[in-house]
Amino acid sequence: MKSKPRILMASDLTTTLCQHARPGYRAKRAALLITLAVISGCATVGPDHQEPEAGVPLQWSGTSPHGGDLRQLGAWWQRFNDPLLVRLQQAAESDSPSLAAAWANVEISRATLRSAGASASALPSVSAAGSVTRVAQQGTSAGTTRKGSLDASWELDLFGKLRRSVESAHAQIEARRGDWHDARVTLAAEVASNYVEYRACGLQVDVYEQELVSIDQTTKATESLVRAGLSPSTDAALAQATQASITSALLGQRTQCELLVKSLSKLTGLQDAELHSMLASGSANANTALPTAPTFAVNRIPADVLRQRPDVAARERDLAAASAKVGVAVADLYPSLQLGGSIGLSVLGGSTSGLWSFGPSISVPLFDGGARQAAVDSARASHEAAYAQWRGTVRNAVSDVEKALVRLADANLRVVQSDRAAQAYRRYLAGAEAERRAGTVSLLTFEEARRQSLSAQLDLIGLQRDQVTDWIALYKALGGGWERASSTDITPPRSRVSEQGSK
Repeated sequence: MKSKPRILMASDLTTTLCQHARPGYRAKRAALLITLAVISGCATVGPDHQEPEAGVPLQWSGTSPHGGDLRQLGAWWQRFNDPLLVRLQQAAESDSPSLAAAWANVEISRATLRSAGASASALPSVSAAGSVTRVAQQGTSAGTTRKGSLDASWELDLFGKLRRSVESAHAQIEARRGDWHDARVTLAAEVASNYVEYRACGLQVDVYEQELVSIDQTTKATESLVRAGLSPSTDAALAQATQASITSALLGQRTQCELLVKSLSKLTGLQDAELHSMLASGSANANTALPTAPTFAVNRIPADVLRQRPDVAARERDLAAASAKVGVAVADLYPSLQLGGSIGLSVLGGSTSGLWSFGPSISVPLFDGGARQAAVDSARASHEAAYAQWRGTVRNAVSDVEKALVRLADANLRVVQSDRAAQAYRRYLAGAEAERRAGTVSLLTFEEARRQSLSAQLDLIGLQRDQVTDWIALYKALGGGWERASSTDITPPRSRVSEQGSK
């Protein structure tokens, strides 16, 4: 990383005032200097956050996919032309524990901002109290005393403690919004990847089932030839072994498909039975082809990509919040000034009396055993930790894109070669089957051709699956269509608390 955030004092005037206002000086001098600070417009101590430079490469080293679509990524899922995928995405987003937790963190940050904003506002804190007392003494008549009071107080933000608190709260809510969007992008990518894997798993099950039908016919024919004495008994054993092996592989593949249904159920909140029904009837070509991933061009330099990653934006806002908290801790080293006033009224019988007061109060830290300085040191250490987390997130972001580009380029090349291999093996199997019927090749040679053809078909489906999931990984690595300018456009999930309250 090239540029580390520097801690800057607000102004020379602030520094001078703070030096003279340190604990140990006489109260009169401190009060005079505080008055000067108020007149000068109130200083702000601590660091002024500056967004650090990412220090990333000027261009990607991985091969960029060609022929891409330059449209925005925001509606990418709709461009799969798979209504079932969109339905699964909507179900996941409407009932996701991870999104609900992220949203709750946004609400917590909003409440913190409201609290900090109330403290930093120019309005006073006002409270009222009242009492009624009935008093009776022996030999005298009873009397009733009524009292009421109104108290108000203002805290003057001399060194920016309250302003820094608001600044930190603003940054925190922006960070939590970024976390919410990052959780949303991650959830969408997981749903899509699991759905594509399920579709590929179903295609592989179909391949096994079709192959098992052919193997069953071969096994029956071979057993007939063995009984007629036209083939050796080893041919029957080989055919039976092949049949058992493919059956076992089919059972394992079906189990893998069921596990993917369980994963989709966890992500979407849908029950298994409902999911099975949706997956069985969702797409007309579900049993013939995989979804086709819409392509897009990666023509942005790494620094531009980082600006559209919600996790990077969230960590930068965490860094800004940590910077502001340093200012809060530094401001605690200096005196604080409050203006307070009260009005009281007391009525006893027919006698009424009133009392009012108004004046400033100053609090000058003299000795606390180093607690305030320790708080400053802790805030600075938290700032360093936030900076390290931001750097790590930036590196992960660049690495995610680079790895996705490498995997996608590899998958694109291998799919072409795997398709050629699968076609060639199918032709080889057809020829071996014809020769087997003519009696010119052994059953062992024919079964080897069958095994190679089956393996090539399964490999092709696996690579086609990887090609789609690699596009999904690249989409996620590029920020998933999120843009900082639209980060406030978030829809709250269903509130369990509000639902219970309405019952």
